[in-house]
Amino acid sequence: MRIKTRLVLLNFLQFFIWGSWLLTIGKYCDNTMHWSYTEFGAIFSTMGIASLLMPALAGIIADRWVNAERLYGAFHIIAAIILFTVPAIKDPTIMFWVMLLNMMFYMPTISLSITVAYTSLEKKNMDIIKEYPPIRVWGTIGFIVALWTISLTGLGALASQFYVASAASLALGIYAFTLPKCPPPGKGHKSSFVESLGLNAFSLFRNFKMAVFFFFAMLLGASLQLTNAYGANFLDDFAKIDIYKNLVSVKYPEIIMSISQISETLFILTIPFFMKRFGIKKVMLFSMIAWVLRFGLFSFGNPADGLWMIILSCIIYGMAFDFFNISGSLFVETQSKPEIKASAQGLFMMMTNGFGAILGSVLSGIIIEHFFRHDGISDWKGIWLTFAIYSLVIAVAFALLFKHKHEKKAMGSTTKH
Repeated sequence: MRIKTRLVLLNFLQFFIWGSWLLTIGKYCDNTMHWSYTEFGAIFSTMGIASLLMPALAGIIADRWVNAERLYGAFHIIAAIILFTVPAIKDPTIMFWVMLLNMMFYMPTISLSITVAYTSLEKKNMDIIKEYPPIRVWGTIGFIVALWTISLTGLGALASQFYVASAASLALGIYAFTLPKCPPPGKGHKSSFVESLGLNAFSLFRNFKMAVFFFFAMLLGASLQLTNAYGANFLDDFAKIDIYKNLVSVKYPEIIMSISQISETLFILTIPFFMKRFGIKKVMLFSMIAWVLRFGLFSFGNPADGLWMIILSCIIYGMAFDFFNISGSLFVETQSKPEIKASAQGLFMMMTNGFGAILGSVLSGIIIEHFFRHDGISDWKGIWLTFAIYSLVIAVAFALLFKHKHEKKAMGSTTKH
């Protein structure tokens, strides 16, 4: 099997696991378990808490001691076992700790999957900026397939969705041990105490440009968690209104939300063009403006005559997500020395899905509960407008603070160090 085909299967399963529960866990916690938004916000924040340490730690291990593909496989097998226990949990506090343990093993696999892919492509002398996006797009397809499967089978509000995720995680964990070997690049090298612990990736913060980049990566990570956590709940709440409750978009909100992932598959393929032509600063600015439109359109949309705004918002999400996450990982790759690349990807994950996720999940849950939810009714227009203003402020600040000179060079060298 060709290496690109093998990486396609890896990415498909990697995000199939996440798509099996990420956008439906809110419905499960709210409609089935009847937990509060504050309790749900805490549970959803587990991916952020886990990402504070685990992706960076996994990157250090992969850089110094253990083959990336082996570490990747072991983490997925452990996560599969943990996910299998979730349906038995009835208490939100226990759910928090079990999901935290699960995310401590799942979140590092996202950056490790990037490391495995980049290493495998580089071994074949392939241009990662050109070759990786069409491979990564299959991760989004996997997410869509999982989301549609869960929604159409009626598992979105049931604990059975976690069994589906568990089975996929176990399959990927076993498959990972058959992938090309990705030995730790720093193994056997003489190094200082800091380098031996893999902490030299944090030296990237000494560079003002990189420090600013990571700071805004954290703020954009918060935006991502807002839409993942509340998108399906937003559409599901229209079922409480008589004129909307029988509409297809309300009966199957996950299907509407999956338009966002379908859009991702298209925008991922445009990344090489945009990175080469515009550079990382403008590409990330496009992402930030897209977040403003994403939330703004949600605030005025509805499942009937305003459905076009919701659909357009979902289409725009593709640019908002891809131009930040995928382009950001490519930027980190080009700015890092070979011996710290896995650690650097873990650091990027820590800022986005770690600090960013906590900022977005915990604060949004508290803010919604105290300012936008009364007598069981959520003021979604106010919620989405608040998020849109937040995104606009980030965009303006990034344009002023992030200094980066883009040079149009051959594909694969789109940034200036």
